[in-house]
Amino acid sequence: MLQAAPAGQDFFWDDLLEYIDERKVIPIVGAELLTVPDGAGGEIPLQRLLALKLAERFRIPADDCTGDDALHQVVCRYLQRGGRREEVYPRLRNLMKELAPPVPEPIRQLARIRHFDLFVTTTFDSLLAQALDEERHGGAPRTASLAYAPNHNQDLPPDARRSAAPTVFHLLGRLSASPDYVITEEDTLEFFTSMQTESKRPAVLFDELRSSHLLLIGNTFPDWLTRFFIRIAKNGRLSLQREELEIVADRRTHQDPGLVLFLKNFSYRTQIFEEGNAADFVRELAARYAEKHPSPVAASASESKPVTSSASAPTTEEMKPGAVFLSYASQDAGPVKKIRDALETAGIEVWFDQRRLESGDDFDQQIKKNIRSCSLFLPVISGNTEARHEGYFRLEWALAVERAKLIAETIPFILPIAIDPVPDQGALVPERFLQVQWTRLPGGEATPEFVERMVRLIRDYRKRERGLL
Repeated sequence: MLQAAPAGQDFFWDDLLEYIDERKVIPIVGAELLTVPDGAGGEIPLQRLLALKLAERFRIPADDCTGDDALHQVVCRYLQRGGRREEVYPRLRNLMKELAPPVPEPIRQLARIRHFDLFVTTTFDSLLAQALDEERHGGAPRTASLAYAPNHNQDLPPDARRSAAPTVFHLLGRLSASPDYVITEEDTLEFFTSMQTESKRPAVLFDELRSSHLLLIGNTFPDWLTRFFIRIAKNGRLSLQREELEIVADRRTHQDPGLVLFLKNFSYRTQIFEEGNAADFVRELAARYAEKHPSPVAASASESKPVTSSASAPTTEEMKPGAVFLSYASQDAGPVKKIRDALETAGIEVWFDQRRLESGDDFDQQIKKNIRSCSLFLPVISGNTEARHEGYFRLEWALAVERAKLIAETIPFILPIAIDPVPDQGALVPERFLQVQWTRLPGGEATPEFVERMVRLIRDYRKRERGLL
């Protein structure tokens, strides 16, 4: 088992961020992240607060119900006094409405990671969907919220991860007046038993879990359930070789020697975050993601910030080393923006300066520097480039060809893109452009295949930079 890297070593985080950029990570979020104000200036776990309030309604003692199973304990005491199980669920629903707890900051931090398009939650509240709507859609109810239950086996739609809006899947049910969500240990047992039956298995969701990297954040599962959950999510013997990994981040797993021993010896792709609790993990992940992907609000505050280059204008801004360099004729700015947006949505840094000022020695030097330090050079070929025998983009093309001479032929660098029906043979482009296959994106409409290939190439570039390839 590989453990999370010690402080000062970024390989653990670098790899995780790359997987997130590729949209191959699914967070599975649990109750440990749900803390709310206690009214005395402190914080209290939401589950603990609900247990106290429920016990108050049922007039049973609950001061000693302090563990992760506080609600289960309160319900057990209620049943021991002759109460009916079915009465608990509507009472708890009413309590949640009355409390109207605010969204905890760790949940908001996860919602701000825009490369997460599917969230699985093991809690019954709607705080995660609320956070996504507020952080991504200005409060508009855009997030799709789905819920599994043994008598209502809702599954993930096949196209859910291609939707523009995120999806929250309540694996253990969602708050309602009916007993369709998990409160007790018996509920947990019934839900997971139901998921194993062929007719009630959420097959699409489990296929996504099996083929993705998983972040198990603050789920407060007992030892046996952690093992069992990973096993059913991966749909295979844990000791067998697999590409995808799981990262477990909570306050209890790394302190359970039996569970750690099991995962170390039988689940080689499971990593345990040992530098703190679930909130610590989310805080670190959110900070590193924000550094790599500045807030869209901050980015839009200044339209002059150059995120691309090409037939554009001089600028004092530095291109981030390893960014993709888009080179194009100024008349093609509209279609090229579509390509830029598609790449940036996939988490790829792009240099694309839309301004057009007079070039000079300073600008020439800046362009040369950027082409020397970019990861990939994307010349955009069009009817406009064919019609122009002179243009600043031709200097960029010549500089890229010079750099390509120093790069091994097996390593992709120049990747021509044709946005118009320009034949590659006879085109007014450097000979080097004719030696590689062109990507054709009519009108600048980036295809999923193109974006996926770019993500793979950037990931390979980063690995070469770290000496891993």
